[in-house]
Amino acid sequence: MGERGPIEGEFKELNSENNSSNNNNNNKFVKKVAIISLVAGLLGGGVAVGAYNWYESRNVTSNNSLGATKTSNIKVDVSSQTTKAFKSVKNAVVSVEAYSSSSATNSIDALFGNSAKGETTTSTSEGSGVIYKKTGNTAFIVTNNHVISGSNKIEIILASGKKVSATEVGHDAVSDLAVLKINAKDVKQVASFGDSDNIQVGETALAIGSPLGSQYATSLTEGIISAKKRTIDVTDSSGNATGQATVIQTDAAINPGNSGGPLINLAGQVIGINSMKLSSTGTSSYGSDSTSVEGMGFAIPSNEVVKIINQLVKNGKVSRPALGIAAVDLSNISSSDQSSVLKLPSNVTEGVVVASVESDSPVKNTDIKKYDVITKIDGKKVSDVATLKEVLYKHKLGDTISIEYYHEGNKKTADVKLTLEANDSNTTSASNEN
Repeated sequence: MGERGPIEGEFKELNSENNSSNNNNNNKFVKKVAIISLVAGLLGGGVAVGAYNWYESRNVTSNNSLGATKTSNIKVDVSSQTTKAFKSVKNAVVSVEAYSSSSATNSIDALFGNSAKGETTTSTSEGSGVIYKKTGNTAFIVTNNHVISGSNKIEIILASGKKVSATEVGHDAVSDLAVLKINAKDVKQVASFGDSDNIQVGETALAIGSPLGSQYATSLTEGIISAKKRTIDVTDSSGNATGQATVIQTDAAINPGNSGGPLINLAGQVIGINSMKLSSTGTSSYGSDSTSVEGMGFAIPSNEVVKIINQLVKNGKVSRPALGIAAVDLSNISSSDQSSVLKLPSNVTEGVVVASVESDSPVKNTDIKKYDVITKIDGKKVSDVATLKEVLYKHKLGDTISIEYYHEGNKKTADVKLTLEANDSNTTSASNEN
């Protein structure tokens, strides 16, 4: 090709410069685009994440159905020996309601000495019981004597909730047991008695009853046998000592209204009748506040229950012998009177002082007189009136016992045949005499 002309050469140089300039501009544009893209990517990512979070939060707050749940369809077999034992006796446990009605003279009639009677007042005692036998049309129930004591109407609420009338068969204040009977038509289950001598400390014990009344009927509590044979003092409604009782101790919860209900073992057998609970005793060793006691309930052993209720069904009462004397604990006599009046040796510190001898007393033909001190019966120590009754009640009418006593300071013995039956008027009693 020929030489380039001036114009063509300039054009090419210009074009070359433009190309160079365009390349630079393109590079700058690419860099700008890259930078803008990166920034946009970051911003876009932020916007995307923010938008996602906003969407999700909108879903959580607006769609509450996502919080719905349901119960499992897995069936758990919770059957245990405890539930089996409870089921085997629960329909034999009843609530006992005892009513005592009395007519009161209104205040105006009383003011003028009139005998006209006003409103009738009724008090109610509630407890528990257990059906232990069904014979023909009659079903028998054992409960505590203190639940029905003084009542003139008794009703039973069965496990089904049906209320029926009950009749007293017999009661025994000493053992605090009573037997009732009802029509057996609606009775579906009866309980059986186990051998209370075979129980062991630590074994499971179940108490069933109506704590705080029939609205909590057939309540079940669980514990253990804390002691097989615990000797406790027993008092009557007036607070006088009537003797001592050997009972089963348990930590199964026993509350007011449980009285008369059964204490059962894991075989569903009745091993005791719940009778009392120790809730407080004396004062604390740290001050004058009452000591709080928990988990100390007591039940009459089934072997004792069976012996007593069989007598009540047969005779309507329990026959026990009496000495026909009034007596007071020696500990209530001052030491000076023990020496000057009773003429006791200083080594005699326990016993009961004879306050009087009734005309029909079995001891009337002996030398036992007023101010004599009985210290032993059949070789067993007599420390107070309560233990005197306890030892005496182990005998039956017709038995002959040996009594050791002090007469004017001299130790003597006498054999006495128990011919007098204990009752409200002639039972051995505490006296206020000194």
